[in-house]
Amino acid sequence: MISRLIIAGALTMGLTACATTTDAGMAAAPAAEMRSEAEFQQDRDAILAMAGEYDVVFDFREVVALQAGYEFADDKRTGAWEVVRVIEDRGDFIALQHFLLTGEDDDAMVIKHWRQDWAYQPERIMAFAGHDDWDMVTVDATDAAGAWSQSVYQVDDSPRYAGVARWEHDGDISTWEPETSLRPLPRRDDTTRTDYDAIEAVNRHVIAPWGWVHEQDNTKLVIDESGNATPLVREVGVNTYTRTDLPNDAIADHYWAATADYWTHIRNYWDNLEASTAGFHVEDDAQGTLLYGPLLDASMRLYFDAETTNEAWVEAQEILNAQVEIWGAHDQMVAAE
Repeated sequence: MISRLIIAGALTMGLTACATTTDAGMAAAPAAEMRSEAEFQQDRDAILAMAGEYDVVFDFREVVALQAGYEFADDKRTGAWEVVRVIEDRGDFIALQHFLLTGEDDDAMVIKHWRQDWAYQPERIMAFAGHDDWDMVTVDATDAAGAWSQSVYQVDDSPRYAGVARWEHDGDISTWEPETSLRPLPRRDDTTRTDYDAIEAVNRHVIAPWGWVHEQDNTKLVIDESGNATPLVREVGVNTYTRTDLPNDAIADHYWAATADYWTHIRNYWDNLEASTAGFHVEDDAQGTLLYGPLLDASMRLYFDAETTNEAWVEAQEILNAQVEIWGAHDQMVAAE
């Protein structure tokens, strides 16, 4: 088994010291580093600007071979229609749920996609530790001061990656860029490749008047049984979200109205794991047959009125408890509602 400490220790710079808290529960910060009300609102406006309807291009290209003889994989460039909705806004916490739309008119379909949670001055974030293992790490109070964490979750609301940084605003352009972080293989590679084990990524969000861009500078890593990482190839990813008017966006809202309570149960499951444990292991296969497939299938039964929320959640809870291992826990049910 790969050492979680070797990997996580190398990639969670500045995230190990304990943070103090205020009465409101946010990480305390030196007064000089705190955001003004105007800056805080600018940050919120930038995050909320990512909500809407978009014509999206996902563009990933391997650009630098780091090992002799390595041959670049084919470029992966795909288009999509995406709806992004604010599903929670508590002022210092904003959750944005993404939905993919396919087909047109009567053939239109909706697929729940990724989610991004933004928290102001976070105390802890999740950190990928290799081979489906996750640690919860404490954010240093100095790093948290005036900063936001972005925590990204997969289609089944399981963890994907997280980072912490301050928003930078220059006129009508806003940029957020955290330190390098480790993340699992993207599904576009996980289903087709076995020659690398994780990605070391720089994750950058740029908000512009016409939409926004999600840039990624990725190094694909081969990790041996001792936890030593060897870089294989560098990849550039540019996901461009151009604001548009999608005629079938209401289908995303219909899906969410039918399934929101179900997904709230599942989000609470993962939230409880992050809040109450030191770390956990999530088991799934590249095709998602163990976790995300069954959870999405249950949501579609809800959407088509073939199942109740309670029936779907009971089934989902059994799946989650079977696929999640909590570090040091004897009862997997401690993470459930």
